[in-house]
Amino acid sequence: MQYVSTVENRTEVAAALRQIARGFEALADAVAGETPPEGEREYAVLREWSGRGLTRAEASALFRKHGLAPQAAGGWVRADWIEVRPDGLRYVTEESRRWMAERAAPG
Repeated sequence: MQYVSTVENRTEVAAALRQIARGFEALADAVAGETPPEGEREYAVLREWSGRGLTRAEASALFRKHGLAPQAAGGWVRADWIEVRPDGLRYVTEESRRWMAERAAPG
């Protein structure tokens, strides 16, 4: 067995442990029934994202934070909910803003 001896290896192990911890947190929420419905989670992602441009890693972290798979971003791009601009950052589209406005409208 090889021991973790380099800073790079320690960083990778720490990242893996954080990912495992997030998985346990999501599992605990699901067991407790505390996960909001998908539409609410999508709305929360878009609301927090707002007008900022996010890197791929930042967007993935935001999806995870709200209980969505980071891979969903690809579907969001295809559905015109987010776009990747020439600067390489991901932005919320006008289509997403419309959906949020409709959802927030009373009635």
